[in-house]
Amino acid sequence: MVLKQRITTFIIITILVLVPTQVMAADVATLNSGNAAWILTATALVLLMTMPGIALFYGGLVSAKNVVSVLMHCVSIACIVSVLWFLFVYSLAFGDGGGANEVIGGFGKALFLGVGFEGMVGDIPESLFFTFQMTFAVITPALIVGAFVERMKFAAVLMFGALWVILVY
Repeated sequence: MVLKQRITTFIIITILVLVPTQVMAADVATLNSGNAAWILTATALVLLMTMPGIALFYGGLVSAKNVVSVLMHCVSIACIVSVLWFLFVYSLAFGDGGGANEVIGGFGKALFLGVGFEGMVGDIPESLFFTFQMTFAVITPALIVGAFVERMKFAAVLMFGALWVILVY
């Protein structure tokens, strides 16, 4: 008899404790470690495709005197796009448009403001989403370097990379 009462009490307490937790967990976005690990791996792979991959590939297609120039084009585009992405381009691409503007986001996430440690995009952290999208913003103008290798000055390459990520991405 005492054992039945204890089991019944345990079941009731378990139900009272776990049911509200399950309901609250459905409302709050939770981290999916598998998705986060895969996005982190994909981010690393895309970054490796950009920096050494594309730079050395295009470096092998040009004459020996222009190899360093191509490497610098790819690395400098990666740097300028990363800085612009952090400053305001991420906010323009993925921020809230607000009002009648649904295509271009606002500046609410410029300088990574308004993005906390707990911020989630789907079931991955927003900082990881930021980095993942930044790698694609970096690789796009770096791929275009192959079209004008040995034909543009360094300042023009920097200007092109900056304008590309601001206007197109």
